[in-house]
Amino acid sequence: MANLAALGRAARFAFIGGGRKRRAFSVWDVCRNLSPHVLKMRASSLMLAYSRLVCKDASSPERRGGRMDEIAGLMDRLARGEGLTETTLPGVRLFRRSEAIARCPLLYRQGLIILGQGAKRVHLGGQTHTYDPDHYLVLSVPLPAECEAVVRPGEPLLSLSVDIDMGVLLGVIGQMDNRMNGQAERRDGARACQGLAVPPADSAFKESAVRLLRALTSPEESRVLGPGLVRELLFRVMRGQAAACLYALAMTNTGLARIDKALQRIHSDYSRPFHVDELAGCVNMSASAFHRTFKDVTSLSPIQYLKKVRLNKAMSMLVEEGVRAGDAARLVGYESVSQFSREFKRYFGTSPARLPDLRRS
Repeated sequence: MANLAALGRAARFAFIGGGRKRRAFSVWDVCRNLSPHVLKMRASSLMLAYSRLVCKDASSPERRGGRMDEIAGLMDRLARGEGLTETTLPGVRLFRRSEAIARCPLLYRQGLIILGQGAKRVHLGGQTHTYDPDHYLVLSVPLPAECEAVVRPGEPLLSLSVDIDMGVLLGVIGQMDNRMNGQAERRDGARACQGLAVPPADSAFKESAVRLLRALTSPEESRVLGPGLVRELLFRVMRGQAAACLYALAMTNTGLARIDKALQRIHSDYSRPFHVDELAGCVNMSASAFHRTFKDVTSLSPIQYLKKVRLNKAMSMLVEEGVRAGDAARLVGYESVSQFSREFKRYFGTSPARLPDLRRS
């Protein structure tokens, strides 16, 4: 069953989302996404499992049309140009990308990302997380990670992102039963939730996403119904597999909630030096417990996290604002411009001095 589940994940990624057109793909297209352990299956078993999964995927009502086509169609209508499109609802954005994205560093915001078309991989802490129209991404904390996306000609990557409003989340939890309480406490007592999850999008979740997207097509409906539909979407998340981590985020004394508080402090003042003892003290944890829990949540040490936040912020300044490399280095907290240039090139694969030429090309 574990081998079949792994094969299913690889096959879903090879399908690349819920568009109407499909690329013919070989067993190799699927197998290259599998672990060596799964590839030890006998060839006959692999082919049988593969054929069953492909037939199941092709005959699925939602794959043949239905909600996934409607979600992709609404996103295509709302995402008017390449890149981000802000909506009339605060914290709700659309994204369109017509070309593939090679693996590259990215700073993810805290929130949800729903794909209507395409597939993406997030690489974090030695693990690869794939999300697509049947799986959405939940980020309980902001995370520096590496991302790649597959985009087919004529079928752009389309996504909807929704920030997590803690007031709304607390309101949803307050009206639900307390079944998550024990799960969050048991998980927090052993190991804090990772800040990233990829739960399956069930039919109820997709229905909520469709209603929100429909409302976004009308300024009046967006204004009147939008906030309630965002709340409904959060409720659906709290009924899914990522619920325990969002519950832990909303509570005050869990490891995840304490790390989130420390991350807020880092993001609000990332240009100044931070020490682990200082961050641990601000969330009432010992330095050793803080370091361990921080790595459980972010897959990074506090120093690594701060460095990646600074480099991502510098990239944003260089690309979006046209700030010079030396100024960007100082603005994000580097005392040495040469050290900044070395670490920037190691992280992004290009020197900050070359970015103006890349922008022009």
